[in-house]
Amino acid sequence: MNNDFPLILAFVKDLNSSVRIESAAEKQGFEIKIFESADQIAPPDDHEPGHQVAEPVQGRNGIFLDKVTRWQPALIIFDLGNDSIPWIDWIGIISSGSATRGMPLLCYGSHVDSETLKLAKQAGADQVVARSKFFTELPELISKLARVIDIDQIEDACKEPLPHYAVKGLEKFNRREYFEAHDLLEIAWMEDKSPGRDLYRAILQVSVAYYQIMRGNYNGAAKMFLRVRKWIDPLPDNCRGINIEKLRNEVNEINQELVELGPERMDEIDLALMKPVEYKILN
Repeated sequence: MNNDFPLILAFVKDLNSSVRIESAAEKQGFEIKIFESADQIAPPDDHEPGHQVAEPVQGRNGIFLDKVTRWQPALIIFDLGNDSIPWIDWIGIISSGSATRGMPLLCYGSHVDSETLKLAKQAGADQVVARSKFFTELPELISKLARVIDIDQIEDACKEPLPHYAVKGLEKFNRREYFEAHDLLEIAWMEDKSPGRDLYRAILQVSVAYYQIMRGNYNGAAKMFLRVRKWIDPLPDNCRGINIEKLRNEVNEINQELVELGPERMDEIDLALMKPVEYKILN
């Protein structure tokens, strides 16, 4: 599993605010990343992989989306008085992106600037409050809005054996019958009401990504690789007999190659990177 502590991202204008947010977050057991400007998270000359993604954003916005998707924060905070952050664009990207939709967004700003507060809400923020209320009620706001995954529940659910449709789906997956694997894993997901059901959602999305690669659909594959992080990253390294650590590493490797090749050279991708899922049947 990637992180021991859930993460809060904060885009804040001044040091005093940063210290107050950091203190409140850490007291509740959160890791905190604070940025005062867009350059800190997405420099204009940043050429790392991921500056172009499947969503309809590129350049700095693409870097931002890629990093937020990788981090999977429990809460994102925007200081609406921070002119060094394109917050209206980034709120819209997060609230509408297929891989980031549902990430809680908390914004604060001057109580006299009602138009700015309104714009943040229209862009997709979950809650927008005046600055005074934000700092007075910050612990309560974090508790109310932060999306925290119950790791203990997932680990307990991962001790259960694989059901029939999941096993059949994995068999199809390992024969590279990805379309059929998706359908069977979706049945397993729908029938399972436990916290372990997202195991099947993770693998079926990998299945769709591999299927899109076979079809030569760059955007479709890249979009699914973005989405899958939400479901595969919280899982233990082994879940219901499936070697998640191996699968996670393989997905990262082929996604990296896909991004580096880009849509124009997608046909050069090494299909041998699409390896079978390693699993064993638990008693």
